[in-house]
Amino acid sequence: MSKFLRHSVLLIFILPIFSFDPPKKKSVKFIDKANMDLSIKPGDNFYLYVNANWLKRNPVPASKTRWGSFDQLRELSTERIHSLLEEATTKTSLDRLHQMVGDYYTSGMDSLNLEQFGYDPIKPDLQRIDGIMSLSGLLDEVAYDRVHALGTELFGFSISQDSKNVNAYIPHFSQGGTSLPDRDYYLKNDRRSTRVREAYLRHLKNMFHLIGADDAATVADADAVMRIETALAKSQLSRTEMRDPDKTYNKFSVKDFTTMTPSLDWKAILMKFQVVGADSIVTNNPSFFRSADLLVGALPLQDWKIYLKWKVLSSAAPYLSKAFIDEDFTFAQVLSGQKEQTPRWQRMSNLIDRQLGDFLGQLYVARYFKPEAKQRMQDLVNNMVSTFSDRIKKLDWMSAETKTKALEKLDAITKKIAYPDKWKEYEGVTIDKKDLLGNTRRCEVWAYNDMVSRFGKPVDKTRWGMTPPTINAYYQPTNNEIVFPAGILQYPFFDFAADDAVNYGGIAAVIGHEMTHGFDDEGRKYAADGNLKDWWTKDDAAKFTKKANEVVEQYSAFTVLDTLHVNGKLTLGENLADLGGLSIAYEAFTKTPQFKEGKKIDGFTPAQRFFINWAQVWRTNILPETASQLVLTDSHSPGMYRANAPLENIDAWYQAFDVKPGDKMYKPENERTKIW
Repeated sequence: MSKFLRHSVLLIFILPIFSFDPPKKKSVKFIDKANMDLSIKPGDNFYLYVNANWLKRNPVPASKTRWGSFDQLRELSTERIHSLLEEATTKTSLDRLHQMVGDYYTSGMDSLNLEQFGYDPIKPDLQRIDGIMSLSGLLDEVAYDRVHALGTELFGFSISQDSKNVNAYIPHFSQGGTSLPDRDYYLKNDRRSTRVREAYLRHLKNMFHLIGADDAATVADADAVMRIETALAKSQLSRTEMRDPDKTYNKFSVKDFTTMTPSLDWKAILMKFQVVGADSIVTNNPSFFRSADLLVGALPLQDWKIYLKWKVLSSAAPYLSKAFIDEDFTFAQVLSGQKEQTPRWQRMSNLIDRQLGDFLGQLYVARYFKPEAKQRMQDLVNNMVSTFSDRIKKLDWMSAETKTKALEKLDAITKKIAYPDKWKEYEGVTIDKKDLLGNTRRCEVWAYNDMVSRFGKPVDKTRWGMTPPTINAYYQPTNNEIVFPAGILQYPFFDFAADDAVNYGGIAAVIGHEMTHGFDDEGRKYAADGNLKDWWTKDDAAKFTKKANEVVEQYSAFTVLDTLHVNGKLTLGENLADLGGLSIAYEAFTKTPQFKEGKKIDGFTPAQRFFINWAQVWRTNILPETASQLVLTDSHSPGMYRANAPLENIDAWYQAFDVKPGDKMYKPENERTKIW
């Protein structure tokens, strides 16, 4: 997934909530041999040794694109959300929280109401776009649509921290404007890309037809959108290039940015975006804006009007009548291979978690979260920080000068666990149980206004980038913080009833993963105070880069599908975090009584149980269409390689499973990459 405010995330995608039960009621068999194939040598394919039988018994359900440990949690978590939402619909008179959450859910589940309106909710927007008569009118519409949450056109925009002055907010303008998941779908001529473009053109025609265009008009309209988006794609940096925080930090005065793009008056645009008093901006790709400026002046106004209509239509389609939802899904099937639509109640659960996550989070915490988990998590975090500190001090490749800076950064990491100290109240948002699209837009307008209101104010470092119920975690470099929402504090990551081997192979590895993001190829460029600045000696930086390149080569050799390989450069940060997190977690585990006692459970030593739980976390069956898309778009490696590849570099794994030369995963000791 793409990073949100430069968050480095643990999982392949963000999942909704799942709560853990009190320890007395747990009956989980934390490591089940029935899921394993003990005939496979651990040293040949550890992932399959641990998961092969589970994978055989658990094909991808028709309404899913993948099925694995996380997806099982997702399924159960959405059922928990469902019960909270259904209950809220019966308590809308209780308070504002229940009214908003309950009525929002009702608005999404009332399909009969949605059917009678068709696309009427967006007709005023389409008519307003039809009335555009000039370039200035076009740019006014772009601003209007942004501020009113009608669709995001042409480029990305946010108010966020200045990476080189993290105590101040600054406007950020980013490349964008395309609809397909990655620029390569527009630019490559391989079979997969060509098939997606053909399907996208059909989709465009079908969607324009649904809003009344005749056959000839749908062809012309689809071609106009494709021309504009292809031109924008040609100017975009690749996802790998976008991982370089130095390359993507380009600061301009507003005056100079306007001089560079004469068709775009950025002072006027910022005013229309409700940002007053900005004298400078940051962009991740100046060349993109030079090209966008040329396109705005060169292409026919009618093409741009069609493009704006498309952005409004595509943004609204999931919240319109069945015809629009079905057509959206028909195209999505080409990208993902999903056989059946996700049930409406699940789609609504996810939507409300995204848009009213702090309200839903309060219900979740009150119902499911156990406060003792927060204290246990704090203890684990402290243990991991102490272990990481010891490992840095013992590094044989880093100088004392850089070690001092690294330890300073580690000690400065802020830890956020479970849920924020202050909840969002969504002031001014109204929810109408008969107006689904209006509800989504009003929530998005609130979020936009909340964002732009930060400009000129002190940076609020108490904000969270994920909702409390989310099963995920992240590292934020400009705040130098690690964040663990309440939802992740459950099995297979964490369980009070589990032995330490399971918890350290699960949640402790997550903690280590997020800490290591502060020292991966991107995170290492940020200092202890969060600012983007170099704190490495030249020699140490060169040594790190050499080791990181070994990881790039290791992962790039892995095949995903036929000729598709893992993109070792795109996935480098996550791969480094997996390797570092697992290594630190294992050393921390060796300090526990369970490890020192060495007693077997179900025939496995403590060390074996640690690595087995690590591998079973990543078990996943995935549709080939989804797998091929993720090769282009996801900064995480596929599950099998997340499980196996770090192990090839960890001596303790070789010892735990007696991995020898001749085993397929064996690497000579002097070729194993050791960084953190």
